[in-house]
Amino acid sequence: MKQLFPVPHVIGFVSSLLLSLIALVVVKFHLSFGMGMTILGITALIQAALQLFLFMHVGENENKSVLLTNIGYALFVGLVTIFGTLFAMMWGYQMI
Repeated sequence: MKQLFPVPHVIGFVSSLLLSLIALVVVKFHLSFGMGMTILGITALIQAALQLFLFMHVGENENKSVLLTNIGYALFVGLVTIFGTLFAMMWGYQMI
């Protein structure tokens, strides 16, 4: 049974929750814009790295082209998500 328990997935999930709580500090304590964006950026980068190694199984493939393609795609999706969200929030805020 121990072989079937996904320890890396549980570690990834718990760390995701922890990083989300750290990002919540930005909202809860009304930090300045610069400090808030710094905290959000750092937590987003850490979370992206954790997902690459814990959920996408980066170290399991020996083929370098597949590895680089997976990392490139993950970075593309992450950057589009982050900057798209920021763009939508800033653009939506300007409309109000």
